[in-house]
Amino acid sequence: MEYFLKTESLQKMKEMGLKIFIVEDDAWFGGLLQHHLSLNPDYQVLVYPSAKACLNHMHLKPDVICLDYGLPDMTGDVLLQKIREINKHIPVIVISAQEEVEVAVNFFKQGARDYLVKNENTKDQLWNAILKVRETLELRQEVEGLREQLELKFSFQKSIIGNSPSLKKVFTLLEKAINSNINVSVTGETGTGKEVVAKAIHYNSDRRKKPFIAVNMASIPSELVESELFGYEKGAFTGAASRRIGKFEEAKGGTIFLDEIAELDLSLQSKILRVLQEREIVRVGSNERIKIDVRLITATHKNLIEEVKKKTFREDLYYRIIGLPIELPPLRQRDGDVLILAKHFMDEYTRENKLKSLKISSGAKDKLMSYSYPGNVRELKSIIELACVMCDGKEILAEDIQFSSVKSDELFTVVEKTMKEYTIDIIRFFLKKYNNNVVEAAKRLDVGKSTIYNLIQKKEIVND
Repeated sequence: MEYFLKTESLQKMKEMGLKIFIVEDDAWFGGLLQHHLSLNPDYQVLVYPSAKACLNHMHLKPDVICLDYGLPDMTGDVLLQKIREINKHIPVIVISAQEEVEVAVNFFKQGARDYLVKNENTKDQLWNAILKVRETLELRQEVEGLREQLELKFSFQKSIIGNSPSLKKVFTLLEKAINSNINVSVTGETGTGKEVVAKAIHYNSDRRKKPFIAVNMASIPSELVESELFGYEKGAFTGAASRRIGKFEEAKGGTIFLDEIAELDLSLQSKILRVLQEREIVRVGSNERIKIDVRLITATHKNLIEEVKKKTFREDLYYRIIGLPIELPPLRQRDGDVLILAKHFMDEYTRENKLKSLKISSGAKDKLMSYSYPGNVRELKSIIELACVMCDGKEILAEDIQFSSVKSDELFTVVEKTMKEYTIDIIRFFLKKYNNNVVEAAKRLDVGKSTIYNLIQKKEIVND
């Protein structure tokens, strides 16, 4: 089997080969199996005549053990139990003259990987069983390699780029977050990297080997939020053809990240509060209470204190989720980080797209430093990627840097407006820019489609 990812641990296993123990008191039969398996040069096959001899050599760390049922010093089921006490993950293949189904079933219950009956086909059956074991081990190594890559990718220095004083304060809080199990609330303008911070916390915490589940509350219609978060039983509502677990169950032992938490309806806020208080959920259409063990990280670009004052966000839920608050500074307040990030995005884009290495000219640097980046880090990344495409030489020039056509005087006037009125103006502008494509406008603004659809439905925005 070929894999696209060749991790260091997988390569090491392939180079060292597979270490196989054969526990067989019949010297001739043991030698036959050893000779047959050793035809594969990647296999190191060791034969032991007794259970005790096998146990005395477990320090050699076999990858798979093939054992006979009828051994001189103990039966195979007892040996299997002792092996699992030492290392419950070692695959064990039982080879026996016993043909009774009950014997085989008992071994499988104890955790045996396979059960082979001794006959003229045993050596070939064992060959195939070992191939399956090796495939499983390689897959396991690949998964571990992917986890290691995730942990490396989301180390603070790799995922959160910059060294400005305001960002260093964030790093200090992140260190505190990963060394505890406290809830974390991340705030900041759109595009500042709230989900990146949530992943960095998860993949550096002791929950790193468990799932990270991200849910954008603004992108889910309010009537579906409960079933999405808590799951549902078959027949709970029209279209519920089978049971489905929710995001809280899916995140078992890991982290659930609720982005745009302020968009939750008050009725759903009370249900989230209960889940956090009781540490249990109830699927839609069920009365069964299911205990959960998850870490909660929330994010919003809104000021939750103001939302509490406006009675749009529950005060008791606010105090439940606030935990350790981390506020991400906008890019315009991260002195010097613009050029560091620009180089990082440029190198990343050219490497991933197999383009020639580039530099950023002094003129381009001056232009980058003169901009306010209302879209923050996300906007800078888009600008740099476009500049890499537009660049004709070995250096990104000032003319290759293209900022958004959105100007403040196009959106804001001297006439004072409410935040809602400004929001509607911005959405109108983006709908017009993207030919009334709600999906694209929502994506560019990083808001849920339902936010725009609701405004259209209320006729506060006319979608021509």
